[in-house]
Amino acid sequence: MQLRQSMRRAAKMRLALAGASGSGKTYSSLLIAYGMTGDWSKIAVIDSENCSADLYAHLGGYQVLTLENYAPETYIEAIGICEQAGAEVIIIDSISHCWDYLLDFHANLQGNSFANWAKVTPRQNAFIQRILTSSCHVICTMRSKQDYVLSDKNGKMVPEKVGLKAVQRDNVDYEFTAVLDIAMNHKATTSKDRTGLFTGRPEFLITPAVGQAILKWCNMAQPAQPSVQPQTPYNHVFGDYFSLKYFLPSDTNPNFSCIYLFQNAVIDYQ
Repeated sequence: MQLRQSMRRAAKMRLALAGASGSGKTYSSLLIAYGMTGDWSKIAVIDSENCSADLYAHLGGYQVLTLENYAPETYIEAIGICEQAGAEVIIIDSISHCWDYLLDFHANLQGNSFANWAKVTPRQNAFIQRILTSSCHVICTMRSKQDYVLSDKNGKMVPEKVGLKAVQRDNVDYEFTAVLDIAMNHKATTSKDRTGLFTGRPEFLITPAVGQAILKWCNMAQPAQPSVQPQTPYNHVFGDYFSLKYFLPSDTNPNFSCIYLFQNAVIDYQ
């Protein structure tokens, strides 16, 4: 154990996209991956969504690995196959199936239900750890479902809708660098963002330019000579990677348009 000075190194992205069925998780993941690679052949999709990845084959010749079952060990093996094939970005579509598999496995175990989690948690942890240690950038999709809480109304406990919740183990978002939530209008917002690229920004459509910006953040390394000016996460990222311009509505133009000018890329949101 040795104390050392902090140093910014190139990083591998661990990105999660959560959304309901039909929100565009697979399509958005492919666009981000292409923005990061610029080469469809360097993208590998681990498909647990009944071959849904093939629906977008017109975009380019990315690789697809269809899972035969959803055991965490199968996902772990699939990640290794993608790495050996030379993929630069692995899309796992989706990791919700793995959690559903483990819940079914737990439900069918004999004995004490609480004690039986000791047979489930290590398998889930091994799967997540394999994602975190992959030599590739990894994009994971997660299905979202309606979440409920019990509220006291007139002395009775009744279920109340509180929004959408990802189908995966609680707090799995802690493991990712960023989490994007995709709505049914196909626009994304962020619920977690260590990059500073999306925090506080309005909802936006995902394009390859998002992947380009993510890649530049990942490849950011600490300069040989540290800057004299202190850097906050926001002025560091925004100063180096993109400038932001707002075209505010006028009396003659009621539409609000927000354009993010990434370096060498533009995203236009209406």
